[in-house]
Amino acid sequence: MTLLPQRGSYIAGKWTDGDDAFAVENPADESHVADVAAAPVAEVERAIVEARRGFDAGVWADAPAPERARVLRAFLDHIAGTHAALVDTMIAEAGQPRVFAERAQFGAGLALSRDTIDLYLSMPHEESNPVPTDELVRDGVRLSVRRHEPVGVVAAITPYNAAFLMGLQKIVPALMAGNSVVLRPSPLTPLSSLVFGAAAEAAGLPPGVLSVVVEPGPAGAELLTGHPAVDMVSFTGSTAVGRLILGQAAPTVKRVALELGGKSAQIYLPDAVDRAAAGAVAVVAATAGQACVAATRMLVPRDRKDEVVEAVSRAYAGITVGPPADPSAGMGPVISAAQRDRCEHFVKLAVEHGGRVAHGGGRPDGLDRGYYFRPTVLDLPGNDNPAAREEIFGPVIGIIGYRDLDDAVRIANDSDYGLSGQVYGADVAAATSVARRLRTGAVNVNTGMFSAYAPSGGYKQSGLGRERGPDGIRAFQEVKHLAIGGLR
Repeated sequence: MTLLPQRGSYIAGKWTDGDDAFAVENPADESHVADVAAAPVAEVERAIVEARRGFDAGVWADAPAPERARVLRAFLDHIAGTHAALVDTMIAEAGQPRVFAERAQFGAGLALSRDTIDLYLSMPHEESNPVPTDELVRDGVRLSVRRHEPVGVVAAITPYNAAFLMGLQKIVPALMAGNSVVLRPSPLTPLSSLVFGAAAEAAGLPPGVLSVVVEPGPAGAELLTGHPAVDMVSFTGSTAVGRLILGQAAPTVKRVALELGGKSAQIYLPDAVDRAAAGAVAVVAATAGQACVAATRMLVPRDRKDEVVEAVSRAYAGITVGPPADPSAGMGPVISAAQRDRCEHFVKLAVEHGGRVAHGGGRPDGLDRGYYFRPTVLDLPGNDNPAAREEIFGPVIGIIGYRDLDDAVRIANDSDYGLSGQVYGADVAAATSVARRLRTGAVNVNTGMFSAYAPSGGYKQSGLGRERGPDGIRAFQEVKHLAIGGLR
């Protein structure tokens, strides 16, 4: 495999090396991928200071939007030119099947980014603010204007499961809106994110507008979330870490955008039960269940639950688990030994609380190295089971029976999370009616959609704010009101 060559942080227009390095491991075989220079906290501080200086000087924020678009398109063109090495790097550091790295990250990420630029250019960023005419006359105001301006310095912190894609989802709208960005990727998968530094250098982004800092621990991330020169934190990851970030950002009253955990439900109406096996496969295929939007609670009519458990178990038995180099493998490893242990822990808890392992439940035979866990089907007696309450982030699905559609909605909404959801029904009107009642940020009815024009984000403890779509762009902007009148 040919990997990206960068092995250090990109800070204020220059590549830097730290005194210490940390290793990146391939979770598919536990092999050593590369050593990466760790950015000292002082270098993270410098990235923040230079981002602040550049933003306040207006070197990027004051550039016309078409000029920012031109530079960002060159930025994306450079990334596109690294295709083979970038995809190989994503596979090596995350153990992802090639089809996921190739399509869901590389292909979808670049398409999403180009569409985000077009969307930004199509939106009004200074517009008339509607005010009754008599109010304008009475107060001597001739014009009421609403402006959307950049927030300032954005700290972007991304997860391991789709580091490249998540990075683009934050970097491109933030930069297009005129912000400066300091990106801190997950220590488990930092290599693919270094392409953003190379692309910034190649495209001629002004120094300090985009920095990428890599580290093995949380010190730099904690500095980013608490530093007074940072105006906004955009984080994707676990709810537990999201809570910490809220606390760290509170003293300086930063804007915080969080896309956090999920325990999404997929509901099958009685006329769509035969679709359940395919829906279950989608939960674990390619990602090994490591997706915050994964619909890991399957809700089916109670009188057909046994039939569904059997069908899903057969489908999971047909999934070959193995390394990305195996073309027959439909599912790879989870990211680490700790994550594999988490899967084992929740399967054990599920059984202790009355659940049953219908398929899987442990490590596959014949794979002595790598962090593999078999695709697992849990027959759960109810939504109070620990495996139905907590995000496992692995290839584990729980199947729960419902009495009627009111009961299905109740079960789906009985969660601390509300990130995504799915409803399947041949009667589209009935399925859509159920979807409208779900307390979640997105619901897919008989289909799915991933687009720069459609927002995603969570209710409840699944997060704050939105990514993608017009709302995702506005998340990186402040709103200013201008009241303009003549001298009297």
